[in-house]
Amino acid sequence: MNKLEFIQRFSLASLTTSCQEFRYPGKLKDASVLIPLQQTERGLEVILTRRADHLYHHPGQVSFPGGKCEAVDVDVIATALRESHEEVGILHRDVEILGQLRQYHTITGYLITPVVGFIPPQYPFKIDANEVAEVFSVPLSHFLDETNHLPVTVSRRGMTHKIYFMPYMTYNIWGATAAIIKDLVLHLKS
Repeated sequence: MNKLEFIQRFSLASLTTSCQEFRYPGKLKDASVLIPLQQTERGLEVILTRRADHLYHHPGQVSFPGGKCEAVDVDVIATALRESHEEVGILHRDVEILGQLRQYHTITGYLITPVVGFIPPQYPFKIDANEVAEVFSVPLSHFLDETNHLPVTVSRRGMTHKIYFMPYMTYNIWGATAAIIKDLVLHLKS
């Protein structure tokens, strides 16, 4: 799939129901992430980060750039763009926003809005080492192959729900990041 095909599929598909069934029982805090995509000579690539190992929350885990909504953010897109700039140096003007996926409840009480956008290939990322250890890419084709989506049923606080794992090379992509990728794939295939 190339960029034009992606844009057509993404834009024409109706928002599907999220693969995630979990609903946080308390008050949610708003957050958003950017799903940065690049058209390269190898095809479409999904940009991901590995969180810094010294962080208290989710150290070393794979994630999209993003975070909690702040008072300065006019909307969730502004949050995703601000956080992407802070974490990996993506400039707002370099992001071609396509839209959003369904919101996602985390077990820690966040309501994440995934924002989908393209960035130029060979992007000169500027990593904030306080937050991010590494930026890497995964071919979209890896995620489109649903044999790479490994569901595991878990119980937590008396509730059972499904968590996805999507291993790629030495990276273990799981939890909210994998569920958001699963939702993107379902959206593209609907």
